[in-house]
Amino acid sequence: METIKKKPKKATANLSGQAFPIVTPAPFTEQPEPRNDPSTGFPPLPDAIVSQSHFPAELLQLLLSDGQDTNLPIPTPLPFRFYSLNIGSYLVRFDPTGTSYHYDGTIRVSRQGLNTTASGDLYYHKPLIIWPLPQPVPPIISPQQDVFALLGEPNPASGIPKFARSRYRYYLRITQILEGISPAKTFTMGFEMWKFNGVSATPMWTNEGTFTADMTFGSAPASYPAGADYLTGKVKNSAGTIVGNLTMGQVSKYLREATVEIDSVSGSEAPVDSGAGHTWQSIFDSVGWKINVVPSNTNVVEPSGNSWSDGEMHAAMLARRDSSNLDTEWRYHILAVKNIDSTPRGIMYDAYGTDSNNIPREGIGIASHWVIPNANPWGKTKGLRFGTAKAPYFRTALHEIGHAMGLYHNTVDFGIMNTTDVIAAGAVAPVQFPDNIKWLHASDDQKRLRHMPDMFVRPGGIPFGGAYSTQPISPDDEHVDAVGLALQVKPLNDVLPIGAPARFEISLTNQSDLLLPAPTSLQMKSGFVSGRVTDPSGTVRSFSSIVICVEEVPLSYMQPGDVRTESLTLLRGGDGALFPIAGAYTVDVNVAWDLNGGHVGVTGSTNVYVTGAQTESHARAAMKILSTPDTLLSLVITGDHLVDGNDAIQAALEDKTLCPHFAYVEAKRLAQPFAGREANLDAAASLLTDKTVMSSSEIRKCAKLIGKSKQATGKQAKSKIVDVLAVKARESANADSLEATLTKL
Repeated sequence: METIKKKPKKATANLSGQAFPIVTPAPFTEQPEPRNDPSTGFPPLPDAIVSQSHFPAELLQLLLSDGQDTNLPIPTPLPFRFYSLNIGSYLVRFDPTGTSYHYDGTIRVSRQGLNTTASGDLYYHKPLIIWPLPQPVPPIISPQQDVFALLGEPNPASGIPKFARSRYRYYLRITQILEGISPAKTFTMGFEMWKFNGVSATPMWTNEGTFTADMTFGSAPASYPAGADYLTGKVKNSAGTIVGNLTMGQVSKYLREATVEIDSVSGSEAPVDSGAGHTWQSIFDSVGWKINVVPSNTNVVEPSGNSWSDGEMHAAMLARRDSSNLDTEWRYHILAVKNIDSTPRGIMYDAYGTDSNNIPREGIGIASHWVIPNANPWGKTKGLRFGTAKAPYFRTALHEIGHAMGLYHNTVDFGIMNTTDVIAAGAVAPVQFPDNIKWLHASDDQKRLRHMPDMFVRPGGIPFGGAYSTQPISPDDEHVDAVGLALQVKPLNDVLPIGAPARFEISLTNQSDLLLPAPTSLQMKSGFVSGRVTDPSGTVRSFSSIVICVEEVPLSYMQPGDVRTESLTLLRGGDGALFPIAGAYTVDVNVAWDLNGGHVGVTGSTNVYVTGAQTESHARAAMKILSTPDTLLSLVITGDHLVDGNDAIQAALEDKTLCPHFAYVEAKRLAQPFAGREANLDAAASLLTDKTVMSSSEIRKCAKLIGKSKQATGKQAKSKIVDVLAVKARESANADSLEATLTKL
């Protein structure tokens, strides 16, 4: 945790058009990210390299733009030769000296005015052994294409190459490049090489030092596009020793390329444009991405009514999206449905790679049948069904895909990564929402999309999330402590057996004499709650929701003395099992949210003790739970399609030590319909006893499930479940509110 300056300052919070003063301390002091420390940090993004040319700016701009964006005349042909780098993506090959392997990758060159920014990524490649050739030698129909395929090399004629994620090795932070024009055909390119050590490695990135390459312009091979820049050079380390050869040739005017596939249920609109000329490609032109939009299935079947549970959306994503290999194509997925149980507008699922295919940031869901409130500040869209309000509907899809591309909320303007409700509330008469939407990413997000490492932006790369202070995509907004609010964390059981989920009751209290804004919901899926667990050896593992409702920021005022409560159930995080060994653990829970262009939050801590295996049966069941990633999905999302996770829970149910800790999880699955299966209250009731471990939120959720049940044959089972819930409610810290909930059944 970074140090907070103690000197307070005044800030103004605005919610629903009201303003009031709150006292907050000064913002976190962002520490400069290390450049050469091999033990810490993520690679910082490259700085813009300012042109040092002595040519007049008008002439320099003319030559760099080929005369397209200026009225100045340009002689053709020029009386002498100038060299400059075209913007776009370059196919790169780095051959280290004395090795049998090399690296393929890309370098991206962008230009804002006269300032050039460049970065790159390298992927390991050990060529196939093709000698001796098979006999007889197969005929070569298309020599150029077949040679590339035979060697496993990217073909420059195919445009921006895609590489296997498992082969990712280096991020190139380019510090020196030809930023303008030069009469010399050789220039020095300087760069830092940041080695990627893996998602779970500590550190994840290592800076291996600074390098230079004297790059010389030459003629591009025939496989490259006509007029492509092509350069070669020898790479030297900081001591001046030659360590390899580098080639780079331009393959596209775009920096990156991705596909957006859109599936929808019948009656839900596909978010393809704003209705006012803005399309996926026009939006991403500003960041140099080529976007291929694929409207796919338009008749995805609604499994159990027109409102989708998290589990049903997750299953539909896996079942209905087009076949795609994320190692050969960057494909993001949109599922347009009528309604979503957990959020009114949009949601990003599988954010952390802890889903059933262990691939993070693949896609989003959007709800076409949410009805926009018929009130201020919704302007021209008041009372409209969301899918018919083309501008905000399309903007929400862009926003959610931005999260899938690794971007956080960004409140510096009314652009893509701000939230719909904030933009609507920010309209100033006579302009009405949605006419105040800025159809661009903020300038800092534009740089991130152009120059973040591939593993941060590509689907299936690094999981989304983490502390802003430890990520290179940290926005420029301020981080301040939510003074006046306090977060208390209490374990339901401060001692629990290994393999069991840890349940916690959390409460957010307004300890001040002022009205203070805070998240309306403290559920994990709200996206406000995250944290970390420190095990007995000192290893830290983080946790966040695997499903985030990220397109809205539902805040409301807390009166002085108000308390908001919720429960957390923790088992796994992006780093694996959170409680994998016996011993004492520290659990830190953080609640954080955006407010008035800043980022505020509050933290609470507690401790739990995990005991070792009691019996051989317990040991086997615990091993199954801890080694099965999908157990988390079965616990949180729930669904019959999560076969591995459900099997692990069955193993826990067969062990008398773990059974009470997982009985509700299985009962929850059985008590609600899934796809064509009806709810089975009898089976659910048989699992629940007074020994079942349940948090207050789980008691409330269970009551809601049986209250929704319309089974005429389940009255006896329903009565039995209510009796069990009444016992559990009396044991809970929130007994009064829970008993009030049960009296309605």
